[in-house]
Order: sequence, then structure tokens, then C-alpha cells
Amino acid sequence: MIDAKAVTLSLLERRAPGATICPSEVARAIAEDWRGAMPAVHAAIDELVGDGLVRLSWKGQPLGARSGPYRIRCND
Repeated sequence: MIDAKAVTLSLLERRAPGATICPSEVARAIAEDWRGAMPAVHAAIDELVGDGLVRLSWKGQPLGARSGPYRIRCND
């Protein structure tokens, strides 16, 4: 399987500054069975958050950790 962390960062690089992506976008980019790829995507996002490379939000409100639905953005 393709590296979900690298794909996440690549997708974010192509977006406007401050724009967000959905974790399902990452999953769709790395696997035909995108739903089956979601656990790997969530794990990759947790690592990226821990490394300080991305941050999470939902409906414009920051999230300290992944919980329920979320959006991903670069940590600028």
C-alpha cells in the first residue's frame, strides 16, 4: 500500500494555504477499497499530528486529537 503520510502531505501541498482535506480523500488516493484503507489513514494522520506536521479541525473548530469526523490541514 502507498504511504498514507506521504499522500496526505502531497494532497495538502496542492491545496491553497489554509485549505483542508478529508481523510477519505487520502484513502481514495491510496487504495481502490478506500473504506478498508481508513484505519491506515487514521494511523498516518495520528503520526502526522504527533510530529506537528498537520492539525485537525471540524466545522472550523480545532481538534486536539482525532475524534469522530475531522478535516486535515498543514500546520503553518
